[in-house]
Amino acid sequence: MSSRSIALSPHAKAGAVSKALAVADHQIAHVYVPDPELQPKVREVLEGLPGIERIYDKADIHIPNLDHPRSGELVAMADARSWFTYYYWTDDRRAPDFARTVEIHRKPGYDPVELILDPSISSPKLTIGRRLIMRKLGFRALMDVIPLDASLVKGSHGRVTDDSCDGPIIISDQENLVDRNLRATDVKKLLLDAIFT
Repeated sequence: MSSRSIALSPHAKAGAVSKALAVADHQIAHVYVPDPELQPKVREVLEGLPGIERIYDKADIHIPNLDHPRSGELVAMADARSWFTYYYWTDDRRAPDFARTVEIHRKPGYDPVELILDPSISSPKLTIGRRLIMRKLGFRALMDVIPLDASLVKGSHGRVTDDSCDGPIIISDQENLVDRNLRATDVKKLLLDAIFT
């Protein structure tokens, strides 16, 4: 599956303050626009980006079950072959150190590029081994072996699938737990029921 990454990073001048902030996580991006007068303009900009299938606002955000007090004023949903990157920089030389590492606690959301070793590293095993030896010897060494090329990712997740047969599955020996289509918000209760009943 080929995919397209959608960058929502602002191209603002130094010192400028953004009046809209997108928090991207795979195929969903919460867009915070506190000024109601700016929301139509931000929506118009988002609708002009390739790869965005739909924009939800407070009137219809309940449809994908994203109506939560912490949801953005707008929620962008990528199409089935696109996903949002968290990259908020416009020059890779200025990317934070953690961008090139597996660092789940500093990155907003999950970064699927973490699954790919940087193809520009000629000997990945040697590079990783060298970093591990340096760490064992007490040196500080970044395990910076992840590329910053989001186009290497050939799939993503986060949106409701177009066909329920392609959606997530739950396997259980308790037939009464899985006799229906589930929403993502139902999984917690299902797991608790499976454990405590």
